[in-house]
Amino acid sequence: MKCLVVVAHPLRESLSSALAASAVEALRQAGHEVWLEDLYRDEFAAALTAAERASYYGRPYDASAVRPQIDRLLAAEGLVLCFPTWWFGFPAILKGWFDRVWAPGVAYDHADDLGPIRPRLRHLRHTLAVTSLGAPWWVDWLVLRRPAPRVLKWAILGACAPRARSPC
Repeated sequence: MKCLVVVAHPLRESLSSALAASAVEALRQAGHEVWLEDLYRDEFAAALTAAERASYYGRPYDASAVRPQIDRLLAAEGLVLCFPTWWFGFPAILKGWFDRVWAPGVAYDHADDLGPIRPRLRHLRHTLAVTSLGAPWWVDWLVLRRPAPRVLKWAILGACAPRARSPC
């Protein structure tokens, strides 16, 4: 299987980076082809550009600045996301990766009648989020109802890659 591992932590010695390295090693030992996308090390620009946003409802989406990332996402059958949960959400760089790479014409298509978006990532079969959280488990589960995993499972993967199996 072709697997994309995305890590979003600014420190190379972080838990997220160590977990990403373990995921890469385990996947390679299992015989999978693995691409590592370290958003901070690769200096991924998280901010959606004006041209990209203007083309969100135009055809085609202006993917010129993120074509390599899009190509890896489109080739992947498995996706592993390694990130810390900060303020009960994604790090800004990972949110920017979703905004810029999981774009119209790539991860989904807009409905002509303003209805639900139509998924395009049908080749993505397996996903895994490996995250850490500094708050007590009960705050995440009972008070906030696991916001990061819920958004990932229902709003992002559910809308763009509904066939992907995820333990979230």
